[in-house]
Amino acid sequence: MRHVSDDERRARLAVRHALAPAHRVGTPEAATRAVGVLHATEPATVHLSCRARVPDLEVGDVVRALEVDRSLVKQLGMRRTLFVVPRDLLPAVLPSASARVAATERAVMAKEAAKCGVADGNAWVDAARAEVLALLARNPGGLTAQAVREAVPMLDGSVSVSPGTSSASRILTHLGLTGDVVRGTNTGHWRVSRPRWTLTRDWIPEPVTLGAADGWRELVRRWLAAFGPGTEDDVVWWLGATKGIVRAALAELGAVPVTLDGGGTGWLLPDDLDAAPDPGPWVALLPVLDPTVMGWKGREFYLGPHRDQLFDRNGNAGTTVWVDGRIVGCWVQDPAGGVHLRLLDRVPARARKALEAEARRLTDWLGGTKVGTVYPSLAMKDPVVL
Repeated sequence: MRHVSDDERRARLAVRHALAPAHRVGTPEAATRAVGVLHATEPATVHLSCRARVPDLEVGDVVRALEVDRSLVKQLGMRRTLFVVPRDLLPAVLPSASARVAATERAVMAKEAAKCGVADGNAWVDAARAEVLALLARNPGGLTAQAVREAVPMLDGSVSVSPGTSSASRILTHLGLTGDVVRGTNTGHWRVSRPRWTLTRDWIPEPVTLGAADGWRELVRRWLAAFGPGTEDDVVWWLGATKGIVRAALAELGAVPVTLDGGGTGWLLPDDLDAAPDPGPWVALLPVLDPTVMGWKGREFYLGPHRDQLFDRNGNAGTTVWVDGRIVGCWVQDPAGGVHLRLLDRVPARARKALEAEARRLTDWLGGTKVGTVYPSLAMKDPVVL
């Protein structure tokens, strides 16, 4: 059985994820494909994840991909997380990960509606969905969630389907999960999400979805291409799926087992068994919830002993500082928007110099824009400088 060491896993990460200088890419689309999908829970992450992989990226390049060419689409899917996905991945995401979340969401909304005195919670959900779809059909340019709430009387708040969230937002989320609507034009700053919800057919060619099993298999294939080798637990966690689903997909793909440092078993695609090239020295400053940070459940080979300092209690990663495939700290901004390093490990002088140069470049790129987060790590809150 082939063995893939932690050193090789870090080399593969650098090359596959377009983080090593010689392997960076030219467009937001290529950056997204390098990691399969981009985390979009915080809108700024999409831009900053692309910027780490695309030299000379401008904010307008990401806006072009999302809103002009529409080659990238925001879609709620794996683990009920919002992602930016290549448009050609929608046929796989919708019948698998999105459908799984949609079923759970419907059940919760119907139950909550019944608690509010609605005789038939499922009928209420169906009626609300139909009202919103009819409204959006009359407004092909899309509407914000607030505008939808104001235009649909049954979403006036008398029926609560989620504490702290409007009924309109929850219904729109469900319509997105079922592929009926998409998050269209953003009406806010690039670091803020205020989309105009738009009928899918008015935004992009409607995807012809795969069967559920085919969808899961394609998601597993793309994950292995970007993150392999990974364990069964890694894939189950990333998908938010079951072991049965993952095992079936691995078998259908002909995935090859490999041994890992520490004694675990990982999986690779059958045409991806060659050794990774040497990526050379590299550094990176990655944003909150970057796909590279969040791609595996078992993170020891790149995270080391820093889990508690760099992840919150719910498993959300803050900003991270990388040197040659290892996380060595985080980065923060001062009141003027300047980027500063907070290192948890001592690094060689060469790496320290490269990191400081990268911090200056990121400061210049942000141009004074402060990027807030609801997921600050302990290290981001409590400065540690080495």
